[in-house]
Amino acid sequence: MSTISGRTRVAAVWGWPVRHSASPAMHNAAFAALGLDWVYVPFAVDPDHVSAAVEAIRGLGIEGVNVTVPLKEQVGAFLDDLTPVARRLGAVNTIFREGDALVGDSTDGDGFMAALAHAGVSDLPGRKALVLGAGGSARAVVDALSRSGARVAVSNRTRDRAEALRDLGAVETIEWEERALARAMPGCDVVVNTTSLGMSPHPETMPPISAAALAESGLVMDLVYNPPRTRLMECAEASGVRAVNGLEMLVRQGALAFGRWTGAEAPIDTMRAAARRALGLPAE
Repeated sequence: MSTISGRTRVAAVWGWPVRHSASPAMHNAAFAALGLDWVYVPFAVDPDHVSAAVEAIRGLGIEGVNVTVPLKEQVGAFLDDLTPVARRLGAVNTIFREGDALVGDSTDGDGFMAALAHAGVSDLPGRKALVLGAGGSARAVVDALSRSGARVAVSNRTRDRAEALRDLGAVETIEWEERALARAMPGCDVVVNTTSLGMSPHPETMPPISAAALAESGLVMDLVYNPPRTRLMECAEASGVRAVNGLEMLVRQGALAFGRWTGAEAPIDTMRAAARRALGLPAE
């Protein structure tokens, strides 16, 4: 990172909490690699103060923002415009400037699909997928999977929120309890956890799904990446099922946001390596 001055341009990540995020390390490494006089900082934004936070973008001249849980479904109401994908999803994970306007976008769906392909899953028509959760990330994942031809089921603590994802292509909702999820697992090619269960500082938590049930599935992808190996992943691996975390999705959606802000092609390998270092993981 170059010396910060009055000319340094600022980008940020918002969340509640946000201290676990690897995004600052990832983006600052990318800025340095391209010689850009930018800095990326984390802000813990109280969900009750989202409107004030958006006004701070204008007042402070912040160039761009990544938005993470639990703010993705709230922030769009306070922006000047939304991209078609953000409007369709009702969720925003990236804010960028277009002239004087603040525009909300969602790079989560494209980032997820790139991460899925990186994990070796690309032939999706007719495949069965189970998405755990119904928040902003879940909406992007369900939309991306269904548009790729997968048959998507959703399970969430609040059934009404799961049912709402039928508008994005979900074909079935599953009760949020162990027996119902176990019955849904046979023939399931991909299981995606989009909830914050298992995320630091509560790594002991996980969705109500057993190792025995996971044994019936194909790939398990947990969008949590801190800790890098969640309880859900441990249960899947104990049953002989391949499991990956959300680090690659973080990198891919972040690279797309980086391009929105800077107009430059993101150095993906640099971003991935920096995120791994931030999480204490060895280089690939």
